Amino acid sequence: MLAHLRQRARLLVSALSSDPEASRVVPPTGFTARLTLFTAATMAFLAVFALALSMASGRLADRWADALARTATVRISAPPGQMGTQSEAVLQILRTTPGIASARAMSDIEQRQLLEPWFGPDLPVETLPLPRLIEVTETRAGIDAEALRLRLAAEAPGAVLDDHTRWRQPLVRAAGRLRLLGWTAMLLIGASMAAMIALAANAALAANAQVIGVLRLVGARDAFIARAFVRRFTRRTLEGAALGTLAGMGAVALLPGDGPDGFLTGLGFSGPQWIVPLLLPVLAGAIGFAATRWTAMRMLKRIT
Repeated sequence: MLAHLRQRARLLVSALSSDPEASRVVPPTGFTARLTLFTAATMAFLAVFALALSMASGRLADRWADALARTATVRISAPPGQMGTQSEAVLQILRTTPGIASARAMSDIEQRQLLEPWFGPDLPVETLPLPRLIEVTETRAGIDAEALRLRLAAEAPGAVLDDHTRWRQPLVRAAGRLRLLGWTAMLLIGASMAAMIALAANAALAANAQVIGVLRLVGARDAFIARAFVRRFTRRTLEGAALGTLAGMGAVALLPGDGPDGFLTGLGFSGPQWIVPLLLPVLAGAIGFAATRWTAMRMLKRIT
């Protein structure tokens, strides 16, 4: 396995090394050159965003899980005259329950802030028969949710425990699907890049069929001719991917940062993750090398 990888690495390095005689086989300009550069740059630009989505979804899953982990809410529904008594009874139960670090009743202002995104800032919380919410913070050991529910049902019938499990699990699953979507997009981008480069190489070989025939007459082998195409297209792919990667990283850096008003909050790279996109041009060069070599060897067998 290692010997095979070393051989592939030597072939890639050889493809990038200069060979003026072989390079004359491929025209330095033309639509194939522009097509390869444009394709590599565009795909690398999109790959940066797909990579940012994959990495950000992992951080998002951790953030959502941490935000709801070790927290719970007790909702108390009771007539206005009994709300205070019920709240005190529930708080007393929570203080004596193992695994609870703290418990406090939320104020009307805090409940208004919770409802504000749905009902606006002018909601008259004081005049509405809203339930009282008690915020519970668990210890690392956690609580026995089922036992606490049974105790609340026996001692405070109007109290209902919500341990946020039904919210936390779907959010983590959604973040995992976003990560899968990002990696799937990366695979599709790589496949599209390989297909476009193969088409460009195919067109260049077909356009130079007469030149290839003459080279064969003077003794040039197919490996020499293929190496010329592989070298030129691999370098074009590397150059285009480098430009697209830099442009993509710049665009990601300009996205809104973390904040309550940021629509794309958290999408991007964090810390050492900014190094990962720099590997995209190398990966694109490997894709260009493989696609061009396969296309060249296949086409040369057809050209007589």
